[in-house]
Amino acid sequence: MATSLPRFGARLSELSHYHELISNLVVRDLKVRYKNSVLGFLWSLVNPMLMMLVFTIVFGIMLSNQDIPNYPVFLLCGILPWNFFSTALSGAIQSIVNNAQLVKKVYFPREVLPISTVLANLVNFLLALLVLFAMMLIFRIPLTIWAILLPVVILIQVIFTLGLGFFLATLNVFYRDTSVIMEVLLLAWFFLTPIFYNVDILPAHRVVLGIDMDIHRLVYILNPIASLVASYRVILYTGAPPAWDFFSRTLITSVVFLVAGYLFFTRFSPMFGEEV
Repeated sequence: MATSLPRFGARLSELSHYHELISNLVVRDLKVRYKNSVLGFLWSLVNPMLMMLVFTIVFGIMLSNQDIPNYPVFLLCGILPWNFFSTALSGAIQSIVNNAQLVKKVYFPREVLPISTVLANLVNFLLALLVLFAMMLIFRIPLTIWAILLPVVILIQVIFTLGLGFFLATLNVFYRDTSVIMEVLLLAWFFLTPIFYNVDILPAHRVVLGIDMDIHRLVYILNPIASLVASYRVILYTGAPPAWDFFSRTLITSVVFLVAGYLFFTRFSPMFGEEV
């Protein structure tokens, strides 16, 4: 452990010298994504608007049984962070394999690839937030002082996504089934996260094997993304402070994922050139 800490610090120091490469890869990813697209970066705004329209029609009108006021804003506070998480994670998983020729030919810290992928999706997320703010203006939902915590919530989400991305990107190099399995798991994860519905529609308690379980609490304890979505909602949609116990727990969980995922990634990254 004592010898791994200096090595870990040296790795981070080396990574800091490749900030220009990260920036160039972020720009490259954004250009490739919108290449030959008529709307270009405007898709970052149009896509969430279309999704909001579909979900609002289905769950806010056709199946209107949740009695959620200002449903489009409620929905956007969940769907935008989820889109960022799912697309960034999916891209990070494939980042090493999709850049096989670069990995084989040029030396650079391999973690640059998942980092640049997550940051490119972060840019799209920040652009998409304009739609959320516009809808808040339309529905006359004011920004409160607690909105200053928005950058902190975003940072925590980036940390969690990077940590999980490092781990899964490594697995995908050795086991290509990882990306396919994650597509299924992300779909299940989406429905298990209170994005288009309110957690209050779930039973408050459920007895399992004779144990009385607090379902609402378990949703947030076992699902960091649910806690993050709740944080977005409470500071933007509700205009109140987040639940500090869940907020701090999510922060600690995200940091643990980042450190563990990064160590796992750097442990096996020297083998990537042979495996891809």
